[in-house]
Amino acid sequence: MKAVIYARYSCDNQREESIEGQLRECKAFADRKGYTLVGSYIDRAMSAKTDNRPEFQRMIKESSKELFDVVIVWKLDRFARNRYDSAHYKATLRRNGVKVVSATEVISEGAEGIILESVLEGYAEYYSAELSEKVIRGMTENALKCQYNGGNIAVGYKVDENKHYQIDELTAPFIKDAFLMYVNGKQVREIVEYLNDNGIRSSCKKPMTKTTVSAILQNRKYIGEYSYRDIVVPDGIPAIISKELFALAQDRLVKNKYAPSTYKADDKYLLTTKLMCGDCGKYLVGESGTGRRGKKYYYYKCTTAKKKAGCHRKPLKKDVVEDIVISQTMRSIFQSHSLDAIVDHIMMWQQKENTTLPLLQRELAEVEKSLGNVMNAIEQGIITSTTKNRMKELEDLKTDIEVKIAREEIQTQILTEDQVKFWLQRMADFDLANHDNKQRIVDTFINSIYVYDDRLVINFNCREDSETIPLELSVFGSDLTMLGEPITHNPNTFVTKNVFGFVIYF
Repeated sequence: MKAVIYARYSCDNQREESIEGQLRECKAFADRKGYTLVGSYIDRAMSAKTDNRPEFQRMIKESSKELFDVVIVWKLDRFARNRYDSAHYKATLRRNGVKVVSATEVISEGAEGIILESVLEGYAEYYSAELSEKVIRGMTENALKCQYNGGNIAVGYKVDENKHYQIDELTAPFIKDAFLMYVNGKQVREIVEYLNDNGIRSSCKKPMTKTTVSAILQNRKYIGEYSYRDIVVPDGIPAIISKELFALAQDRLVKNKYAPSTYKADDKYLLTTKLMCGDCGKYLVGESGTGRRGKKYYYYKCTTAKKKAGCHRKPLKKDVVEDIVISQTMRSIFQSHSLDAIVDHIMMWQQKENTTLPLLQRELAEVEKSLGNVMNAIEQGIITSTTKNRMKELEDLKTDIEVKIAREEIQTQILTEDQVKFWLQRMADFDLANHDNKQRIVDTFINSIYVYDDRLVINFNCREDSETIPLELSVFGSDLTMLGEPITHNPNTFVTKNVFGFVIYF
């Protein structure tokens, strides 16, 4: 098995050295598992709340080239602290034949492991959200005092030793000139040239652009308004321009503003990689079509049928089938006896698979035994350079193992029964109007769903038996007719014929 390491530290309270620690433990894990390391991807000072991480994206892209089979992370929260990103990118890696493993969290390969992994990811997100709340509380206190809260300082201002905004005498006059030029009919392009010619740089210390100048012209900070989240303090900081000048600039901006784009991204398909055709065994994938009145319709369609390669599986209405699956999962899983069984399995597997610590403890016992033998030899007068060197080697080895044991005891996260119950209860109380919550339910508990002409068969991760749900005719086909399946007309248009013989495009 070829493996790569993904390591990351965020910009809040970690240091460069933490990367080296992650790499060391991931390499040791690879050695124990017999993996061949072929590379590593490292993001420094990058948060896992977002997927906008260069090395992470490069790793995802290169997973399709069959360069590696396994991605090793120090902990699952290094991969992602966002449930949707975690599910999305793991699904992408699975399609490319790559799996994600944790070097320090013991997770089984079976159904219980999937649920345990979900709980660990949930706790990572919970911790991240809790930390964010604490940071926001502190920044809110600063905001109430109109103090600088971090980030780039707007051009024209500086921050004093008490974290209060003060006017920068060198750059503020140019900001006032920019507003006057715009109100007097100058184009943004001309203002950009004027500021750059005079050596004025953006808050990011880069040359001015149309985007940065447009942002300046809309920044209410220049009229003395301090704002942070929902806190707005008029005259909270020194003003560079008058409110009248700012209002004139806004009037011109409104007149020059183009109509907003009406583009909206397609819906996200919850059951991607889970929904399978009962006839040909291929995935059902998302497909959409736009009606004559502009309304968009969404379906799951068998890939074989999509390619017209022999399968005649009718497409399923996206929203209807997703609602059926989510409702049945909530009814089947979140009952007291089902939850108790899940908790029991997770606790059993955590204890069963925590093998690293016992191995280290056994190795320590053997080293201590060897040390005892050397000490006995010394007590009997056998003192040579060999015994001295051996004593030194064993003492160094003992220290190294003791450090590993201490680290393992700290880093191996063994959840208590109450913690597992707490998180499962949080999932039971999820607001299912939230897409991410529904995606979490699907990723955690559903293994696969097979679609037949008259039924769905759901296979759960935490149960050996499957659940069969009868399907009504209304779940198939088009929203515009009760009869006939949509036939591909072009990539964005379907055509069907109703009982009266009329052709309807949508």
